Amino acid sequence: MNCPACGRALTTMTAGPITVDACSGGCAGIWFDDFELKKVDEQSESVGSALLELPRDPSISVDLERHRTCPKCGPEVAMMRHFTSVARKVTIDECPNCGGVWLDAGELAGIQSEFPNEEARQKAAKEAFSEMFDRQIAAEEAKDKAGLERAQKFAHALRFICPSTYLPGKQEGGAF
Repeated sequence: MNCPACGRALTTMTAGPITVDACSGGCAGIWFDDFELKKVDEQSESVGSALLELPRDPSISVDLERHRTCPKCGPEVAMMRHFTSVARKVTIDECPNCGGVWLDAGELAGIQSEFPNEEARQKAAKEAFSEMFDRQIAAEEAKDKAGLERAQKFAHALRFICPSTYLPGKQEGGAF
């Protein structure tokens, strides 16, 4: 595989239980296959420390704004760029096809510094979601409750207009 940032050949590296493809001696980017990043994204996971200091060629300049193509799936698959968390500090490139993730130099350290553990990450996400959407959700619930009350009033009115003794199948010995 070739590096999606600088085009050099990626080298295989083993860091604990995972094997990644790194641009060692090039731009120092790292390719994680699907779900491998989760094994090194926390500060307490010492496995990722081996990946934090890859040798880098200072003469290589990487355009961080350029869209990347997936090194695994090929040039026809463009990777999606998005934030790794609600802290919105680090952007990553993720393949929509294979689920692999490309991190440019320094991004792994940024991800590890965002939150101390997964619980803190989940708590921050829940708080951010609550901050962004609680008012809108409450407004929609109020609309829904008002609609439910109108429907109940309408059903109650129909009960007096058409009592259940006259509904088909509800009376004894009737022609319905």
